[in-house]
Amino acid sequence: MDTAISATGLTKYYGSVRGIEDVDLDVQRGEVFGFLGPNGAGKSTTIRLLVDLLRPTRGSLTVLGLDPRRDSLEVRSRVGYVPGDLSMYGDMTGRQICWYFGGLRGLDVEPAAEAIATRLDLDLDRPISAYSTGNRQKVGLVQAFMHEPDLLILDEPTAGLDPLVQQEFYGMIREAQAAGRTVFLSSHVLPEVERIADRVAIIREGRILVVDEVLAIKERAVRRIELHFAEAVDASRFEVLDSVRSVHGSADGTAVILTVESSMDQVIKKAAEFNVRNIISHDGELEDVFLAYYRGGP
Repeated sequence: MDTAISATGLTKYYGSVRGIEDVDLDVQRGEVFGFLGPNGAGKSTTIRLLVDLLRPTRGSLTVLGLDPRRDSLEVRSRVGYVPGDLSMYGDMTGRQICWYFGGLRGLDVEPAAEAIATRLDLDLDRPISAYSTGNRQKVGLVQAFMHEPDLLILDEPTAGLDPLVQQEFYGMIREAQAAGRTVFLSSHVLPEVERIADRVAIIREGRILVVDEVLAIKERAVRRIELHFAEAVDASRFEVLDSVRSVHGSADGTAVILTVESSMDQVIKKAAEFNVRNIISHDGELEDVFLAYYRGGP
């Protein structure tokens, strides 16, 4: 699979203030890639470097095999971008905005823009100044999708959207991926990332902490496991397991409650030594893992 985004040692300083430092990323063509981190972590700085709104202090970067600085116009023609601080000309209508940006690319985007606006329940003939925050976000999405770009770079794309429109947006993402396009998605909505992303990078204080598949990261979450046995079992038998953080036995000894991190393999093998009646797993949430990284690492 070809690489859509490749960064090595990517660094940006604002004077003496670090934006990002030594960021390494490889986003494959055709994948949905989540980019997560707390406010001020460096997400927007990274995105602005991708679309040549900022220039790096050092490091190398390619987007769709091109240098965003040297090949800026070609990169922008092949990218659909929704910034986190979306702003538009207030005296123009949504339609005029879309036609304007389509004209800059030399494209007839009217049929595609109309179709996307219909899906998002957006009236293109109202002035931007009359739109709600959610409707302005819809205009941004129409602009990003209407020319069927090879790469979508979306910074908080569902901000202000109602739940039904969010569902439509997820469908648009799936269709873009099915067509072989790449999506780079920055979001604070963790269920959203879990639902649509293939892989995730977590950034904090300007540095990448982890890059992995969503399922692999979720497996790092702490889980609470209830083991119910046909007869009393000594709960201390589970304390020696490396993956077990805490153990609590019931008063009659027929149930053991475990807090488990990482793999369940040791717990399952140990439980198999006894007559198990039932296992209840309260799976850890993806949010738990991300919060742990945000606060300093799991």
